[in-house]
Amino acid sequence: MKVLCGIGGSDDSFRALDRTVERAAVASDDLTIAVVDNEDSSVSPDEVVERAEAAVEEAAIDAEVRRVEGDPGSRLVDIAETEGFEEIVLGGGHTSPMGKITIGSIAEFVLLNAKTSVTLVR
Repeated sequence: MKVLCGIGGSDDSFRALDRTVERAAVASDDLTIAVVDNEDSSVSPDEVVERAEAAVEEAAIDAEVRRVEGDPGSRLVDIAETEGFEEIVLGGGHTSPMGKITIGSIAEFVLLNAKTSVTLVR
C-alpha cells in the first residue's frame, strides 16, 4: 500500500509516525513521511525531520522523508492525489471532557477534502 504520513511535531503526529513506520515494516508499505509546518508545535521542522529519519532507520525500512512547504492540509491532499497515495495517516483527535471528539485544523481539512482514505491516530 502506498502511504503518506503527515507529521508536524505534535505528540499526536509522533504517535502517527511510530504506528505508521511499525506497520510499514510489517506490511512492506511504500511509505512517504511529509513533514509540514505546524504553528502549534514547539518542535522545529528540522527536529521533526530528524525524528522521522531516526524512526525509519530504527525500523530498517526504505521510506522517503521530505519537508513540505505551504498550507499543510492542502499540500497533503495535493500530494496524495498527484502521486497516487492510497492512504493518508495523521495524528489527531482528542476527546473533550464532555466526550466530544475534536480534531485540529490540518486533520479537519484533510478529512474533508481528501479523495483517499484518511487514518487518524489518537
